[in-house]
Amino acid sequence: MSAPHALVLTAPGTNRHPDVMFALQQAGATTSALNMHQLRDQPNAINNAQMVVVAGGFSFADALGAGRLFALELSEIVGSAIQVAAQAGKPVIGICNGFQTLVRLGVLPGKHRAALGHNEVGGFQCSWITMRPTSKRSVWTQNLTEEIYCPIAHGEGRFTASDETLLHLRDNDQIALTYTGRNPNGSRDDIAGICDETGFVLGLMPHPENHIVPRQHPQYHRGQLHGLGLHLFTQGVAIANS
Repeated sequence: MSAPHALVLTAPGTNRHPDVMFALQQAGATTSALNMHQLRDQPNAINNAQMVVVAGGFSFADALGAGRLFALELSEIVGSAIQVAAQAGKPVIGICNGFQTLVRLGVLPGKHRAALGHNEVGGFQCSWITMRPTSKRSVWTQNLTEEIYCPIAHGEGRFTASDETLLHLRDNDQIALTYTGRNPNGSRDDIAGICDETGFVLGLMPHPENHIVPRQHPQYHRGQLHGLGLHLFTQGVAIANS
C-alpha cells in the first residue's frame, strides 16, 4: 500500500509547516507544501492530494484578525475545494492559525456559526496543555483513547458560539477535543477542537505536531512519556490510506 500524500497549505507568516510535515512523515505520509502563489499556479493540487493541512503560525501577521486574510486568499483561489475534498472522504486538518482560517472560511463548524476570539486573559498564551479526544464522528479522533499533551501558542483561541450552535455541536458529536485540567483561553465547554458534519475536517487550537517523539515532552528526562500527538496524525493517515 502506497503512502498517502498530504498537501500542506501555507501563507506569509505561517511557521509550523515544517513541524506538521515531520509529524505526517512519521505517521506514514508523503508531504509537500504550497504557498498561496504556488497554489494559484497549481489549481488541482487539492484535488490531487489524499490529505489537506492548513498550517499554523501567524498568517499575514494576523492582520484584520487571525486567519481572516488566509481565509480570503483560499476562498478566492480554490473556492469550495476544501469542502469538496472532505465530502470525497479526504482528511483535512487546520491547526491553530489553520483552525482560525477554516472557521473564517466557513468550513468549520459547517452550517452553524462559531468564532475564535481573544483569549479570556487578554494576552498571548504559550504553555503545555492536555486535551481529550471526545468525538466518534471525527475520523481524526474516533479511535483515539489516550489524552494528548502538547503546546498551545495563540492569542485568539477562545472558542465562542451561541447556545444553539453549542447544542448542535454536542448533539451532532462535532466536539472533537476538549481541554482537561486547565482551560487556557476560556473556550466554551472547554473546546479545543471541532469537526465538520462530514467528520473529515478537524480544526484545533493546540499543536500536536510539536509532541511527535517522546524527547519533545518537557519532562522527558524525568521519565514523562505520555500524550504523544503522533497518534492523531497516524489516525488521519490511516483514514487517507483506507
